[in-house]
Amino acid sequence: MNTTFKRFNTMRVIEHWIQMTTFSVLVATGLSQKFYTLELSRWFILHMGGIDNVRIIHRYAGILFSLAVAAHVIYATFGVVVKKWQPSMVITKNDFLNAVHNIRYYLGNEPYPAQGDKYSYTQKFEYWGIMTGGILMIATGAALWRPLIFTRFMTGELIPAAKVLHTNEALVVFLIIALWHIYNAVFSPEVFPLNMSIFTGSISRERMVHEHILELARIEGATPEEIRQDRGGSEKQPGETGDHSAR
Repeated sequence: MNTTFKRFNTMRVIEHWIQMTTFSVLVATGLSQKFYTLELSRWFILHMGGIDNVRIIHRYAGILFSLAVAAHVIYATFGVVVKKWQPSMVITKNDFLNAVHNIRYYLGNEPYPAQGDKYSYTQKFEYWGIMTGGILMIATGAALWRPLIFTRFMTGELIPAAKVLHTNEALVVFLIIALWHIYNAVFSPEVFPLNMSIFTGSISRERMVHEHILELARIEGATPEEIRQDRGGSEKQPGETGDHSAR
């Protein structure tokens, strides 16, 4: 029997769907404007009813994305401050040590991969890369949408700077998701053809052993060494995956 553990609650699953959908719309409508000379961009803009429609869709998708990010931050802050959740997404010195450990493991100099807790170092780095990029895009997008409001209190040079930051940071975040997150969630050998944990809210014990063994040890009241022994030493397979969320 394949034992599973609850990893994400219903709110997190819904939140992921909202962010995934709005971000996809923002990428399609934003990059088509940035690379407007491409034939694919022209085709997309034409079939969306013209550049004005594309801009309207982009702006209102940005509002939904901003609300989702704000709700995420408020919910996480409330959980840590009021409910005393462990700030499991905070990057610590141990995450950098785990990164070095895994490099040594991939080179054959360590018997086991780094021991992951609720979130691995790869998940934390990915999360903060997307989160900080998202906040920057929200701020610069607002400045570009309502420049007169912002220039009442700030210098006019803010607007062209915001345009450069907005489009380039959007491309960076898109590449992080396309090359890092999608690989970890789809093409990584441990989860192929798709990591379903963010959609079902559950994760298998097998993946817990490999990716989150410290959390599993706390749940089962055992040591990581005892858990490895129970699976007959089959832990020696490299790889980390990238669940996208934070508590």
